[in-house]
Amino acid sequence: MARKIEYNTGQVHELLLQALETERGGIKIYENAIRAAVNDDLRKEWGEYLEETRTHEKVLLNVLAELGMDSEEKSPGRDVVAHQGEALVTAIQMARKNADATGAELVAGECVVLAETKDHMNWHLIGHVAKHGTGPEAKVLQAAFEAVEKDEDHHLYHTTGWTRELWIQSLGFPAVLPPPEEEKNVETAIGASRAEQARDKLL
Repeated sequence: MARKIEYNTGQVHELLLQALETERGGIKIYENAIRAAVNDDLRKEWGEYLEETRTHEKVLLNVLAELGMDSEEKSPGRDVVAHQGEALVTAIQMARKNADATGAELVAGECVVLAETKDHMNWHLIGHVAKHGTGPEAKVLQAAFEAVEKDEDHHLYHTTGWTRELWIQSLGFPAVLPPPEEEKNVETAIGASRAEQARDKLL
């Protein structure tokens, strides 16, 4: 059984504020990435991720409400997360304006990967608190983590696969589209690594 320990409640609250801001930024990033998508399958997939991200925002709003937190509370870290999200949206918009369609799609993919890397880490840490914590947050966070974790794994690993293969295609090499992560329904880091290693067999 996992050992329960006391922890820094203030920093847990900071994590949750950053996580909410990450989801809100993610909604805007996906809205813009969808506009930049050229591949129909990718556009459809990002559309699904957008709806899931909207659900994740609601999950976090419920968590904050259950913990008696103000969902609009400001913090230096939250401000940084908001700035990063806005910068990624701006990057996609710049690419759509100045690059060709293929280039804009690649930028959108990279921006989604960057955003989902932060998002994935947030939820990993939320799961850590849920597993090892002792306070009232633990039970609330465990339910939220279980509701969201699989989506976050999918968003990160699959978009990474899409962006890698679209880059390979743009370089003039044979690409696996949809990517191996789709073929093998990857949901873990180990699975993502195995999918990438197996890509040559799928060409």
